[in-house]
Amino acid sequence: MNKGQKRILIGALAIVGAIGYLVYSGIKETSVYFLTVTEASKSATPNQDLRIGGKVEAGSIKRDADALGALFVLTDEKSKIPIKYKGTLPDMFQENAEVVVQGKFDSSGLFKAHTLLTSCPSRYEAAKEEVAT
Repeated sequence: MNKGQKRILIGALAIVGAIGYLVYSGIKETSVYFLTVTEASKSATPNQDLRIGGKVEAGSIKRDADALGALFVLTDEKSKIPIKYKGTLPDMFQENAEVVVQGKFDSSGLFKAHTLLTSCPSRYEAAKEEVAT
């Protein structure tokens, strides 16, 4: 290998290394743990960004007066976590709905969510039409 080829090889390796580092750091920053309600209530620490999946407990929804957010309880039938969400509520947000929240626990144990996603039903049933005879 001559001197010019070595420089090209070193430059190419530096570029590949930089791209690899950017991909790794991007994945590391955007990856968030997904836990059940029971796992989150046992192992989560304050100020740790988490995603928690569960069901909205019936009768627990208290909507904000300004209609931008709600206070509710998330459960997995074994444990419960109080959730405070600020933002526009999805249309499918209701009691017994499967939801995923992302946010952090505060020091009092309240989970402050900045993201709220509802799960779509696995299938939609068409409304029955009455046939006029």
